[in-house]
Amino acid sequence: MSTGSGYLVSSNFFPWVAMNTSYGANLEISQCIAASPICRPKSSIFEPRSCVPKLQGFSKKVLPLCKDLHAKSNRERSITFSVTASASQVDTASDEPSSLTYKDAGVDIDAGSELVRRIAKLAPGIGGFGGLFPLGDSYLVAGTDGVGTKLKLAFETGIHDTIGIDLVAMSVNDIVTSGAKPLFFLDYFATSRLDVDLAEKVIKGIVDGCQQSDCALLGGETAEMPDFYAEGEYDLSGFAVGIVKKDSVIDGKSIKVGDVLIGLPSSGVHSNGFSLVRRVLKQSGLSLKDQLPGETITLGEALIAPTVIYVKQVLDIISKGGVKGIAHITGGGFTDNIPRVFPKGLGAIIYEDSWAVPPVFKWIQKAGRIEDAEMMRTFNMGIGMVLVVSPEAADRILGEGQKTGIVYRIGEVVKGDGVSYS
Repeated sequence: MSTGSGYLVSSNFFPWVAMNTSYGANLEISQCIAASPICRPKSSIFEPRSCVPKLQGFSKKVLPLCKDLHAKSNRERSITFSVTASASQVDTASDEPSSLTYKDAGVDIDAGSELVRRIAKLAPGIGGFGGLFPLGDSYLVAGTDGVGTKLKLAFETGIHDTIGIDLVAMSVNDIVTSGAKPLFFLDYFATSRLDVDLAEKVIKGIVDGCQQSDCALLGGETAEMPDFYAEGEYDLSGFAVGIVKKDSVIDGKSIKVGDVLIGLPSSGVHSNGFSLVRRVLKQSGLSLKDQLPGETITLGEALIAPTVIYVKQVLDIISKGGVKGIAHITGGGFTDNIPRVFPKGLGAIIYEDSWAVPPVFKWIQKAGRIEDAEMMRTFNMGIGMVLVVSPEAADRILGEGQKTGIVYRIGEVVKGDGVSYS
Protein backbone atom coordinates (compact mmCIF):
# COMPACT_ATOMS: atom_id res chain seq x y z
CA MET A 1 0.00 0.00 0.00
CA SER A 2 1.29 3.48 -0.84
CA THR A 3 2.68 5.66 1.93
CA GLY A 4 1.54 8.83 0.14
CA SER A 5 -1.54 10.87 0.99
CA GLY A 6 -3.55 10.09 -2.17
CA TYR A 7 -6.39 7.58 -1.64
CA LEU A 8 -9.57 6.71 -3.56
CA VAL A 9 -12.57 4.70 -2.40
CA SER A 10 -15.19 2.95 -4.52
CA SER A 11 -18.81 3.48 -3.53
CA ASN A 12 -19.36 -0.17 -4.44
CA PHE A 13 -17.11 -1.23 -1.59
CA PHE A 14 -19.10 0.53 1.13
CA PRO A 15 -22.58 1.03 -0.38
CA TRP A 16 -24.08 1.88 2.98
CA VAL A 17 -21.96 5.02 3.11
CA ALA A 18 -24.23 6.64 0.49
CA MET A 19 -26.83 8.07 2.89
CA ASN A 20 -28.54 11.33 3.59
CA THR A 21 -26.23 13.02 6.06
CA SER A 22 -25.25 16.53 6.89
CA TYR A 23 -22.03 18.04 5.59
CA GLY A 24 -20.46 17.62 9.06
CA ALA A 25 -21.41 13.95 9.23
CA ASN A 26 -20.13 13.34 5.71
CA LEU A 27 -16.83 14.97 6.67
CA GLU A 28 -16.62 12.73 9.71
CA ILE A 29 -17.31 9.67 7.57
CA SER A 30 -14.57 10.65 5.12
CA GLN A 31 -12.21 11.07 8.04
CA CYS A 32 -13.32 7.72 9.37
CA ILE A 33 -12.51 6.09 6.03
CA ALA A 34 -9.15 7.86 6.06
CA ALA A 35 -8.36 6.36 9.44
CA SER A 36 -6.70 3.40 7.80
CA PRO A 37 -5.25 0.70 10.05
CA ILE A 38 -2.11 1.61 11.96
CA CYS A 39 0.48 -1.14 11.97
CA ARG A 40 1.91 -0.88 15.43
CA PRO A 41 5.32 -2.24 16.39
CA LYS A 42 5.23 -5.88 17.39
CA SER A 43 5.40 -6.58 21.13
CA SER A 44 8.13 -9.08 20.30
CA ILE A 45 10.28 -9.79 17.27
CA PHE A 46 8.72 -13.24 17.31
CA GLU A 47 5.09 -12.08 17.10
CA PRO A 48 3.12 -11.04 13.99
CA ARG A 49 2.52 -7.39 13.25
CA SER A 50 -0.78 -6.04 14.59
CA CYS A 51 -2.69 -3.54 12.46
CA VAL A 52 -5.67 -1.75 13.99
CA PRO A 53 -7.62 1.39 13.06
CA LYS A 54 -7.43 4.38 15.37
CA LEU A 55 -11.04 5.51 15.84
CA GLN A 56 -10.91 8.44 18.21
CA GLY A 57 -12.58 11.83 18.08
CA PHE A 58 -15.73 10.78 16.21
CA SER A 59 -19.26 11.65 17.35
CA LYS A 60 -21.51 9.07 18.98
CA LYS A 61 -23.63 9.04 15.84
CA VAL A 62 -20.78 8.29 13.44
CA LEU A 63 -18.52 6.15 15.63
CA PRO A 64 -20.64 2.94 15.24
CA LEU A 65 -20.53 3.41 11.46
CA CYS A 66 -16.76 3.79 11.61
CA LYS A 67 -16.41 0.58 13.57
CA ASP A 68 -18.69 -1.22 11.13
CA LEU A 69 -16.74 0.16 8.18
CA HIS A 70 -13.46 -1.20 9.46
CA ALA A 71 -15.05 -4.49 10.43
CA LYS A 72 -16.25 -4.83 6.83
CA SER A 73 -12.79 -3.84 5.68
CA ASN A 74 -11.24 -6.68 7.64
CA ARG A 75 -13.76 -9.20 6.30
CA GLU A 76 -13.32 -8.07 2.70
CA ARG A 77 -9.62 -7.24 2.79
CA SER A 78 -9.12 -9.06 -0.52
CA ILE A 79 -10.75 -6.10 -2.31
CA THR A 80 -8.24 -3.40 -3.17
CA PHE A 81 -9.19 0.12 -2.31
CA SER A 82 -7.74 3.50 -1.44
CA VAL A 83 -9.07 6.65 0.12
CA THR A 84 -8.49 10.26 -0.88
CA ALA A 85 -7.59 12.27 2.21
CA SER A 86 -5.23 14.95 3.32
CA ALA A 87 -1.97 14.14 5.09
CA SER A 88 -3.38 15.54 8.31
CA GLN A 89 -6.30 13.12 8.12
CA VAL A 90 -4.25 9.99 7.52
CA ASP A 91 -1.46 10.76 9.93
CA THR A 92 -3.39 9.14 12.75
CA ALA A 93 -0.25 7.96 14.49
CA SER A 94 1.18 11.47 14.87
CA ASP A 95 0.23 11.68 18.53
CA GLU A 96 1.76 8.30 19.38
CA PRO A 97 4.97 8.32 21.46
CA SER A 98 8.07 8.03 19.31
CA SER A 99 10.06 4.82 19.16
CA LEU A 100 12.70 4.83 21.88
CA THR A 101 16.36 3.97 21.38
CA TYR A 102 19.26 3.30 23.73
CA LYS A 103 20.84 6.55 22.53
CA ASP A 104 17.65 8.43 23.44
CA ALA A 105 18.11 7.09 26.96
CA GLY A 106 21.64 8.50 27.11
CA VAL A 107 23.79 5.53 26.07
CA ASP A 108 25.68 5.73 22.76
CA ILE A 109 26.96 2.25 21.83
CA ASP A 110 28.75 3.63 18.79
CA ALA A 111 30.68 6.10 20.93
CA GLY A 112 31.70 3.27 23.25
CA SER A 113 32.93 1.21 20.31
CA GLU A 114 34.92 4.18 19.02
CA LEU A 115 36.59 4.60 22.41
CA VAL A 116 37.60 0.94 22.42
CA ARG A 117 39.03 1.36 18.93
CA ARG A 118 41.13 4.31 20.07
CA ILE A 119 42.32 2.57 23.23
CA ALA A 120 43.37 -0.40 21.11
CA LYS A 121 45.85 1.88 19.35
CA LEU A 122 47.40 2.72 22.72
CA ALA A 123 47.24 -0.79 24.14
CA PRO A 124 47.25 -3.32 21.26
CA GLY A 125 45.57 -6.63 21.94
CA ILE A 126 42.54 -5.44 23.85
CA GLY A 127 38.99 -5.90 22.62
CA GLY A 128 38.10 -9.37 23.84
CA PHE A 129 35.73 -10.11 26.69
CA GLY A 130 38.72 -10.62 28.99
CA GLY A 131 42.37 -9.59 28.97
CA LEU A 132 45.00 -12.35 28.73
CA PHE A 133 48.34 -12.18 30.56
CA PRO A 134 50.91 -14.96 29.89
CA LEU A 135 52.07 -16.92 32.91
CA GLY A 136 54.16 -20.00 32.11
CA ASP A 137 52.06 -22.48 30.18
CA SER A 138 48.88 -20.61 31.07
CA TYR A 139 47.17 -17.28 30.74
CA LEU A 140 45.72 -15.22 33.53
CA VAL A 141 42.43 -13.83 32.24
CA ALA A 142 41.11 -10.65 33.85
CA GLY A 143 37.87 -8.73 33.54
CA THR A 144 36.21 -5.74 35.19
CA ASP A 145 32.69 -4.35 35.12
CA GLY A 146 29.89 -2.77 37.10
CA VAL A 147 26.11 -3.15 37.05
CA GLY A 148 25.24 0.20 35.50
CA THR A 149 21.94 1.88 36.25
CA LYS A 150 20.41 -1.36 37.47
CA LEU A 151 21.61 0.12 40.77
CA LYS A 152 18.74 2.62 40.45
CA LEU A 153 16.30 -0.27 40.70
CA ALA A 154 18.02 -1.54 43.83
CA PHE A 155 17.64 1.92 45.38
CA GLU A 156 13.98 2.17 44.39
CA THR A 157 12.96 -1.38 45.37
CA GLY A 158 15.15 -1.63 48.47
CA ILE A 159 16.44 -4.99 47.20
CA HIS A 160 20.20 -4.92 47.82
CA ASP A 161 21.10 -8.57 48.48
CA THR A 162 21.17 -9.69 44.84
CA ILE A 163 22.89 -6.75 43.11
CA GLY A 164 26.21 -8.24 44.22
CA ILE A 165 25.43 -11.38 42.24
CA ASP A 166 25.06 -9.16 39.17
CA LEU A 167 28.41 -7.57 39.91
CA VAL A 168 30.25 -10.90 40.05
CA ALA A 169 28.36 -12.27 37.04
CA MET A 170 29.34 -9.44 34.73
CA SER A 171 33.06 -10.12 35.20
CA VAL A 172 33.22 -13.91 35.60
CA ASN A 173 30.91 -14.45 32.61
CA ASP A 174 33.30 -12.33 30.57
CA ILE A 175 36.45 -14.24 31.49
CA VAL A 176 34.87 -17.68 31.07
CA THR A 177 34.42 -16.89 27.37
CA SER A 178 38.15 -17.60 27.02
CA GLY A 179 37.74 -20.91 28.80
CA ALA A 180 39.21 -19.52 32.01
CA LYS A 181 38.26 -20.80 35.44
CA PRO A 182 37.75 -17.84 37.81
CA LEU A 183 40.27 -17.77 40.67
CA PHE A 184 39.36 -14.69 42.69
CA PHE A 185 37.23 -11.56 42.74
CA LEU A 186 37.75 -8.04 44.12
CA ASP A 187 35.05 -5.44 44.70
CA TYR A 188 34.83 -1.66 45.05
CA PHE A 189 31.95 -0.16 47.06
CA ALA A 190 31.58 3.64 47.16
CA THR A 191 29.03 5.77 48.99
CA SER A 192 28.67 9.20 50.60
CA ARG A 193 27.76 7.89 54.03
CA LEU A 194 28.41 4.29 54.96
CA ASP A 195 25.26 2.40 55.96
CA VAL A 196 26.76 -0.74 57.44
CA ASP A 197 23.56 -2.81 57.25
CA LEU A 198 22.97 -1.91 53.62
CA ALA A 199 26.60 -2.53 52.68
CA GLU A 200 26.46 -5.94 54.36
CA LYS A 201 23.51 -6.91 52.14
CA VAL A 202 25.43 -5.90 49.03
CA ILE A 203 28.54 -7.83 50.11
CA LYS A 204 26.36 -10.87 50.86
CA GLY A 205 25.28 -10.85 47.22
CA ILE A 206 28.91 -10.66 46.12
CA VAL A 207 29.74 -13.66 48.29
CA ASP A 208 26.80 -15.56 46.78
CA GLY A 209 28.06 -14.74 43.30
CA CYS A 210 31.56 -15.94 44.13
CA GLN A 211 30.16 -19.21 45.46
CA GLN A 212 28.14 -19.70 42.28
CA SER A 213 31.27 -19.19 40.17
CA ASP A 214 33.55 -21.18 42.49
CA CYS A 215 36.00 -18.36 43.09
CA ALA A 216 37.31 -16.57 46.16
CA LEU A 217 36.33 -13.09 47.31
CA LEU A 218 39.91 -12.00 47.86
CA GLY A 219 39.33 -8.45 49.00
CA GLY A 220 37.95 -5.08 48.09
CA GLU A 221 37.74 -1.38 48.79
CA THR A 222 35.04 0.56 50.66
CA ALA A 223 35.15 4.27 49.85
CA GLU A 224 33.16 6.76 51.92
CA MET A 225 33.00 10.05 50.01
CA PRO A 226 30.72 12.68 51.62
CA ASP A 227 28.54 14.74 49.26
CA PHE A 228 29.58 12.68 46.23
CA TYR A 229 26.53 10.38 46.05
CA ALA A 230 22.87 10.98 46.90
CA GLU A 231 21.71 9.84 50.31
CA GLY A 232 21.21 6.05 50.40
CA GLU A 233 22.93 5.50 47.05
CA TYR A 234 26.20 3.80 46.18
CA ASP A 235 28.27 2.59 43.26
CA LEU A 236 29.89 -0.77 42.58
CA SER A 237 32.73 -2.13 40.49
CA GLY A 238 34.13 -5.63 40.31
CA PHE A 239 37.30 -7.31 39.11
CA ALA A 240 37.78 -11.01 38.35
CA VAL A 241 40.88 -13.02 37.52
CA GLY A 242 40.91 -16.56 36.15
CA ILE A 243 43.33 -18.98 34.51
CA VAL A 244 43.39 -21.18 31.42
CA LYS A 245 46.08 -23.30 29.78
CA LYS A 246 47.51 -21.72 26.64
CA ASP A 247 46.59 -24.74 24.55
CA SER A 248 43.02 -24.63 25.84
CA VAL A 249 42.14 -21.00 25.16
CA ILE A 250 38.80 -20.46 23.44
CA ASP A 251 39.58 -17.76 20.88
CA GLY A 252 37.28 -18.34 17.89
CA LYS A 253 40.10 -18.89 15.41
CA SER A 254 38.86 -22.34 14.38
CA ILE A 255 35.26 -21.27 13.74
CA LYS A 256 34.05 -22.11 10.24
CA VAL A 257 30.93 -22.05 8.09
CA GLY A 258 28.38 -24.57 9.31
CA ASP A 259 29.28 -24.35 12.98
CA VAL A 260 26.30 -24.09 15.30
CA LEU A 261 25.28 -21.36 17.74
CA ILE A 262 24.04 -22.68 21.07
CA GLY A 263 22.21 -20.27 23.37
CA LEU A 264 22.03 -20.46 27.14
CA PRO A 265 18.91 -18.79 28.57
CA SER A 266 19.04 -15.62 30.64
CA SER A 267 16.98 -14.76 33.70
CA GLY A 268 15.78 -11.55 32.11
CA VAL A 269 17.44 -8.22 31.37
CA HIS A 270 20.56 -9.14 33.41
CA SER A 271 22.66 -5.96 33.90
CA ASN A 272 22.58 -4.11 30.58
CA GLY A 273 20.12 -1.74 28.95
CA PHE A 274 18.65 -0.32 32.14
CA SER A 275 18.94 3.29 31.04
CA LEU A 276 16.52 2.42 28.25
CA VAL A 277 14.41 0.24 30.56
CA ARG A 278 13.98 3.13 32.99
CA ARG A 279 13.00 5.46 30.15
CA VAL A 280 10.40 2.94 28.95
CA LEU A 281 9.09 2.55 32.50
CA LYS A 282 8.67 6.31 32.82
CA GLN A 283 6.91 6.56 29.45
CA SER A 284 4.57 3.67 30.29
CA GLY A 285 3.19 5.37 33.39
CA LEU A 286 3.69 2.18 35.39
CA SER A 287 5.76 1.74 38.54
CA LEU A 288 8.06 -1.04 39.71
CA LYS A 289 5.27 -2.14 42.06
CA ASP A 290 2.82 -2.67 39.20
CA GLN A 291 2.30 -6.15 37.80
CA LEU A 292 4.19 -7.08 34.66
CA PRO A 293 1.32 -7.18 32.12
CA GLY A 294 0.08 -10.72 31.65
CA GLU A 295 2.29 -12.13 34.41
CA THR A 296 2.02 -12.83 38.14
CA ILE A 297 5.13 -10.91 39.19
CA THR A 298 5.75 -7.18 39.47
CA LEU A 299 7.87 -5.20 37.05
CA GLY A 300 10.35 -4.64 39.85
CA GLU A 301 10.71 -8.35 40.49
CA ALA A 302 11.14 -9.12 36.80
CA LEU A 303 13.74 -6.40 36.28
CA ILE A 304 15.80 -6.92 39.44
CA ALA A 305 16.23 -10.68 38.82
CA PRO A 306 19.98 -11.37 39.19
CA THR A 307 22.19 -12.14 36.20
CA VAL A 308 22.77 -15.83 35.55
CA ILE A 309 26.33 -16.95 36.33
CA TYR A 310 27.26 -19.40 33.57
CA VAL A 311 30.73 -20.40 34.78
CA LYS A 312 30.13 -23.97 35.93
CA GLN A 313 27.81 -24.84 33.04
CA VAL A 314 30.15 -23.40 30.40
CA LEU A 315 33.30 -24.98 31.84
CA ASP A 316 31.54 -28.34 31.92
CA ILE A 317 30.53 -28.00 28.26
CA ILE A 318 34.06 -26.90 27.29
CA SER A 319 35.59 -29.91 29.04
CA LYS A 320 33.79 -32.27 26.64
CA GLY A 321 35.19 -30.63 23.50
CA GLY A 322 33.92 -28.95 20.37
CA VAL A 323 33.57 -25.39 21.70
CA LYS A 324 35.25 -22.88 19.37
CA GLY A 325 34.01 -19.50 20.52
CA ILE A 326 31.88 -17.95 23.27
CA ALA A 327 30.09 -14.60 23.40
CA HIS A 328 28.70 -13.04 26.57
CA ILE A 329 25.54 -11.16 25.49
CA THR A 330 25.76 -7.85 27.33
CA GLY A 331 25.67 -4.26 26.06
CA GLY A 332 25.39 -4.42 22.27
CA GLY A 333 23.13 -7.48 22.39
CA PHE A 334 23.41 -10.12 19.69
CA THR A 335 24.32 -7.63 16.99
CA ASP A 336 27.59 -6.40 18.47
CA ASN A 337 28.72 -9.25 20.74
CA ILE A 338 28.48 -12.37 18.57
CA PRO A 339 30.73 -11.01 15.77
CA ARG A 340 33.48 -10.35 18.33
CA VAL A 341 34.37 -14.05 18.38
CA PHE A 342 34.34 -14.63 14.60
CA PRO A 343 37.32 -14.70 12.25
CA LYS A 344 37.16 -12.11 9.48
CA GLY A 345 34.72 -13.00 6.72
CA LEU A 346 32.28 -14.95 8.88
CA GLY A 347 28.91 -13.98 10.24
CA ALA A 348 25.85 -15.58 11.79
CA ILE A 349 22.22 -16.24 11.03
CA ILE A 350 19.99 -16.24 14.11
CA TYR A 351 16.77 -18.25 14.06
CA GLU A 352 14.30 -15.81 15.60
CA ASP A 353 11.77 -18.42 16.72
CA SER A 354 14.29 -20.81 18.27
CA TRP A 355 14.00 -19.85 21.95
CA ALA A 356 11.48 -18.53 24.43
CA VAL A 357 11.71 -14.75 24.81
CA PRO A 358 10.94 -13.74 28.44
CA PRO A 359 7.75 -11.67 28.83
CA VAL A 360 9.68 -8.70 30.23
CA PHE A 361 11.29 -8.09 26.81
CA LYS A 362 7.92 -8.20 25.08
CA TRP A 363 6.65 -5.58 27.49
CA ILE A 364 9.73 -3.38 27.03
CA GLN A 365 9.39 -3.45 23.24
CA LYS A 366 5.66 -2.77 23.24
CA ALA A 367 5.71 -0.06 25.91
CA GLY A 368 8.69 1.69 24.35
CA ARG A 369 7.63 1.09 20.74
CA ILE A 370 11.20 -0.08 20.18
CA GLU A 371 12.23 -1.38 16.79
CA ASP A 372 13.45 -4.96 16.41
CA ALA A 373 16.99 -3.93 15.46
CA GLU A 374 17.28 -1.73 18.55
CA MET A 375 16.07 -4.55 20.80
CA MET A 376 18.63 -6.96 19.35
CA ARG A 377 21.44 -4.45 19.79
CA THR A 378 20.54 -3.46 23.35
CA PHE A 379 19.20 -6.50 25.19
CA ASN A 380 20.03 -10.21 25.49
CA MET A 381 16.42 -11.07 24.51
CA GLY A 382 16.48 -14.18 26.70
CA ILE A 383 19.91 -15.56 25.70
CA GLY A 384 22.75 -14.57 28.02
CA MET A 385 25.58 -16.63 26.56
CA VAL A 386 26.21 -17.95 23.04
CA LEU A 387 28.56 -20.85 22.32
CA VAL A 388 29.86 -21.47 18.80
CA VAL A 389 30.41 -25.21 18.48
CA SER A 390 30.94 -27.94 15.91
CA PRO A 391 27.80 -29.69 14.61
CA GLU A 392 28.83 -32.86 16.48
CA ALA A 393 29.26 -30.98 19.74
CA ALA A 394 25.91 -29.27 19.18
CA ASP A 395 24.12 -32.61 19.02
CA ARG A 396 25.78 -33.70 22.25
CA ILE A 397 25.09 -30.43 24.08
CA LEU A 398 21.45 -30.38 23.02
CA GLY A 399 21.05 -34.00 24.08
CA GLU A 400 22.65 -33.44 27.46
CA GLY A 401 20.73 -30.21 27.90
CA GLN A 402 17.56 -32.20 28.34
CA LYS A 403 19.07 -33.50 31.59
CA THR A 404 21.26 -30.64 32.84
CA GLY A 405 19.37 -27.52 31.80
CA ILE A 406 17.71 -25.71 28.93
CA VAL A 407 19.85 -24.97 25.87
CA TYR A 408 18.82 -23.81 22.42
CA ARG A 409 20.12 -24.18 18.88
CA ILE A 410 19.72 -20.54 17.90
CA GLY A 411 21.66 -20.19 14.66
CA GLU A 412 24.62 -21.06 12.48
CA VAL A 413 27.83 -19.60 11.10
CA VAL A 414 27.75 -18.35 7.50
CA LYS A 415 29.98 -16.47 5.11
CA GLY A 416 29.71 -12.74 5.44
CA ASP A 417 29.85 -10.20 8.24
CA GLY A 418 27.71 -9.37 11.22
CA VAL A 419 24.47 -10.96 12.37
CA SER A 420 21.27 -11.43 10.37
CA TYR A 421 17.92 -12.78 11.51
CA SER A 422 15.58 -15.21 9.82
